[in-house]
Amino acid sequence: MTCEVAMEEQEREISDIEPQECPTAVENGVLLVVNHSRIKPPFSVVLATVLYCAEFVSAAVLCSMYHKTDDDIWLGFTIAFMLLPAVIIQLALTFIHRDLGRDRPLVLFLHLLMLGPVIRCFEALVVYFKAGKKEEPYVTISRKISLKKGQGMPMEWEIGQSERNLATHRNAFKRTAVIQAFLGSAPQLTLQLYATIQEKYILPARMALMIITLISITYGALVCSVLAIQIRYDDYKVRLRPFAYMCMIAWRGLEIAARITALVLFSTALTHWVILVGMSNLLFFFFLPWVEFWARKGSLTQDVEKNFSKLGTTVVLCMFTLLYACINVFCWSAVQLDLSHRELIERKQRWCRLAMYYGGRFVENFVLITLWYFFKSDFYEYVCAPLLAVQLLICYSLAVLFMLLFYQFCHPCRRLFKYNVHDCLHCICCRTGRREARGRRGKLPPSYSTAATMVLVQEEPLELLDPRNSQPLDLTSQLGERETAIVEDMMEAA
Repeated sequence: MTCEVAMEEQEREISDIEPQECPTAVENGVLLVVNHSRIKPPFSVVLATVLYCAEFVSAAVLCSMYHKTDDDIWLGFTIAFMLLPAVIIQLALTFIHRDLGRDRPLVLFLHLLMLGPVIRCFEALVVYFKAGKKEEPYVTISRKISLKKGQGMPMEWEIGQSERNLATHRNAFKRTAVIQAFLGSAPQLTLQLYATIQEKYILPARMALMIITLISITYGALVCSVLAIQIRYDDYKVRLRPFAYMCMIAWRGLEIAARITALVLFSTALTHWVILVGMSNLLFFFFLPWVEFWARKGSLTQDVEKNFSKLGTTVVLCMFTLLYACINVFCWSAVQLDLSHRELIERKQRWCRLAMYYGGRFVENFVLITLWYFFKSDFYEYVCAPLLAVQLLICYSLAVLFMLLFYQFCHPCRRLFKYNVHDCLHCICCRTGRREARGRRGKLPPSYSTAATMVLVQEEPLELLDPRNSQPLDLTSQLGERETAIVEDMMEAA
């Protein structure tokens, strides 16, 4: 991405940092916090590095066991799913940190050894432990709107060099976590589960690898959901509570587990047909953003990289679209691509597409499980096949339920929703009732979800109040005065 887009992503990440509770002034209705933010430990960087190393090592151990038993097919696929994401991760980290134009031979050598995430994690920890030992000038100013009890308070605070460097590392490892999850862990888990069923016994090394890959996929899906929220509500300070994370983990874990199990069971009964199912899913989601792009008659964004030609930009967009397609094969990506937008992400939330995805995926899983039930092998004679099929459908239904609970009660910006989950379900019930009443038309009754924990239904946009006189605040004109100076600081620091 370009420097401008990278800086915007850093601002989103920095906005999660908790400022010190010592505001110094209220100027033009904007709460100014001049003290530097308290830096949080880079837990996400460490977690992504641990998952990368654990999966790589466990896959290498399993490959050595396959080599001893002359299982060449399992060996070849395991090595492919181990090295492919590792190579792409090295290239992504080198591209994001722009190391090719810098004199850093040791870092580049470690990337060649597939140890790029390790050295990057070490650098992030060094930056964190050195931060705060000496006073440093700020390099930019972060401006966000904090939502409290339905009201927005604009805030801005200084961002130092250490916070900015850590934000760069966090954003880089978010990308690597998604790449690792859906280009490596997801196909690796599918392969090892299929090998376990075909060989009819469980290897401890294989079981360890499957557990690690499932954790990696769940974490990658979690990152996708959080990034989608931060992109859509870029002007607001996004803060997720522990219960929201628990709800998202249950949602994503059940969704991925049910989906991969359905694919594997179907592949054991109709091995060649699963290739058609997988490729049709992959090609559909790969070409969907391009078809929408051509239908809009848009032009390719020029903000991917200024030094790229049109061919280079197209190649990068194809790789990005491939990652998007791989995500949607296994779970909901939480974002929609817009190849004409400079961020490549569509900010508008399309609830109809979300409903269509989960509805279509439930039907597909039901068809796959049904076909497996009728064409299953003799291996499942000692397994209660109807119970297993029902359990998979219940697991996917529970995943959808946790998703609805998240958007209804746990979404950090749920108070900005014009309609919540309850309103949508109530609207569907009212439409069904009207059809049964012979097309009788009437206005929908208002939603009764007015409790403080529910999503507030707002017909008007959120109004910010001036803390000095409780009058409506024109935030656009006030923040626009500082825009030029702040952008110049950001560009000089970049």
